[in-house]
Amino acid sequence: MDTRTFDALTESMKSAYVAGLSEGAVPRPVIMPLVRGELVGLIWQRPAKNAEDALTAIASLSNIAAAANADEIVLAWETHDVATACELPAEGPSPCLNMVHATKDGHTLHQFPYAEDASSAEPLWQPASAPEPGGTLPAPVQAAVDYSFTPLELDHPSPFGVTVVLMEEDGYTLRLTEAFAF
Repeated sequence: MDTRTFDALTESMKSAYVAGLSEGAVPRPVIMPLVRGELVGLIWQRPAKNAEDALTAIASLSNIAAAANADEIVLAWETHDVATACELPAEGPSPCLNMVHATKDGHTLHQFPYAEDASSAEPLWQPASAPEPGGTLPAPVQAAVDYSFTPLELDHPSPFGVTVVLMEEDGYTLRLTEAFAF
């Protein structure tokens, strides 16, 4: 992925955090698969019932990337939000927008810590940490990264199309780009 594309995805996520925090919540974890450098879309985690379901819901973000035969993915989440939802210890800066860029050959963790401004509800972005090749990921995020590059074995004429429909039925929010919409 070229720097311009990653920077655009980062700015998109930062904008989502500004909007989300103004409404009282950070955005749910989101995966952005790419095929030959082209963005498939943005897929947000479905609502979860409990910690075990949250672990599954985050890991299952990988289904869309696997169905699309993604070459690379970017997955974004907030440190404290995922730790709380999954009942895991919060590791790393918090509050923090985390973004992992991954291919089947490895991943790099990018962290964008922020402070919450109570008067405006907007994040005050702090200096970003240096990118961490192979950085430690929370278990459900690591699972999503790993499974994103595991081919789905679906006996269906349109594995991508059926995956989209099933994920939407499960409550995931999908915004596919025009090239991948059907």
